[in-house]
Amino acid sequence: MGTQGSSAAWRGRALAPVLIYLSSVVAVISSLGAPLIPTIAAADHVSLSEAQWSLTITLLVGAVATPTMGRLGDGALRRSTILGALAIVLVGNTLAALPFGFGWLIAGRALQGVGLSLIPLTVATARDSLPPERSRPAIALLSVTVVSGIGVGYPLTGLIAEHFGFHASFWLGTAVSGTALAAAMLVLPSTRHLTRRPLDATGAVLFGAALAGLVLVLSEGQSWRWTSPALLGLGAVSLVCLAVWIVFELKTGQPLVDLRLLRNRVVLTAAVVGLIAGMGTYLLLSLVTRLAQTPAGPSGGFGVSIVVSGLILIPFSVGTLAANKAVQLVAQRMPWRLTLPLACVVTLSSLVMFGLARTDLWELLVVMGLNGLGVGCVFALLPNLVVTAVPAGDVGSAIGFNQVLRYVGFTTGSALSAVALESHTTAGAALPDPSGYGAAAVWGMVICAAAAVTAIVLPGRRPSAPDVREDRGNPTVAEGAGPAVVLPAEGEQLRGCTRS
Repeated sequence: MGTQGSSAAWRGRALAPVLIYLSSVVAVISSLGAPLIPTIAAADHVSLSEAQWSLTITLLVGAVATPTMGRLGDGALRRSTILGALAIVLVGNTLAALPFGFGWLIAGRALQGVGLSLIPLTVATARDSLPPERSRPAIALLSVTVVSGIGVGYPLTGLIAEHFGFHASFWLGTAVSGTALAAAMLVLPSTRHLTRRPLDATGAVLFGAALAGLVLVLSEGQSWRWTSPALLGLGAVSLVCLAVWIVFELKTGQPLVDLRLLRNRVVLTAAVVGLIAGMGTYLLLSLVTRLAQTPAGPSGGFGVSIVVSGLILIPFSVGTLAANKAVQLVAQRMPWRLTLPLACVVTLSSLVMFGLARTDLWELLVVMGLNGLGVGCVFALLPNLVVTAVPAGDVGSAIGFNQVLRYVGFTTGSALSAVALESHTTAGAALPDPSGYGAAAVWGMVICAAAAVTAIVLPGRRPSAPDVREDRGNPTVAEGAGPAVVLPAEGEQLRGCTRS
């Protein structure tokens, strides 16, 4: 009996670190494709646009898989869903690491995309299985691992690929995903006691088709040409699928995503801000990494190696992690309706600085640190707003849907950066005019300003009441991420909640 008790206590203490490790592994693995695109193109004798699929396919599969996995993980299958996703990621890493050719690499990267669906599942696990004093900081940290992992994955990938070849990067992914699977099997609590939720298979297919088409349009617009019949036709079909999916989800009894939740202005705010913030984040990331590797000279670049360009993103990761603490301090002193717009303004300031000062490498470091702080605060706040505004049984799918919108925003921001630079590239030239980076920065400023305005206007005059429920035998307010666990009434400050 004593042995069982000590084993359970050990698992309880290890749960939060393991959940954070799982999310970090997924974040790093998902970023493996970006810095390797030129290397993959040369090694597998494919064009740069084809090699781009090593990144696009991961994001695409992640966006499609996230709501489905979130729904499966809302109930008794949560543990099995997490372990299954980790096993798929492990297989995907192995396929990508083996020298079987470009097709197998793409297949492996597609399987790795399933891992992106783990973020909302780890948030739901932390919320349900950790005591409130540990769940709040854990959930806030989990919510920023996707962006903070980028700053770790980029330089690490570049360093390994430069010395051992790009396949070695995926072998590293195989090793860390294997240890993540083993740790999860040991520590994750059983979820058999939870209510089993049916899967809306029709909704999953419709949503997957619509989202896949739209992401393809955004990703391939440059290579297919934005006015090509194929691209326009794909976009039209995708929009029709999306419209049918919305109607179906509103009518079905067990929807993949309960779109009725968007009637709650708090949930709608989190969804829209997450989408827009994701656009601004990847727009700046794409601009900075490209400018850093652009040859020095009239093009305005710095001509640094892939390793150095990755190191430039380390301040971004540091900023996102610092945001976890900063958002706790700020949110205790002002209403949440001011905290979220303030975070958007910090992100906006990083775009302003990039637009005005990008002639020295240290300026890029400051830009990325500032952007990481702002984006980290935004993404630390959003899960809390969702958790406190929806019923407990819908947390997984609601956060999953919010995560999907981030991924769509990431893809859109990347595409916008390419469009902006191409519009300032002279016909026949290989590199854009330096003014293109300034124009793209203005686009980013508009995007971040839109996020701030949305965070102010969309919630309305009075947020919805918090979800009060029985939790571990005590009637409490719904727990959430970050510093706050209740949505205050008009004029109140966002504050922590303690149990008596």
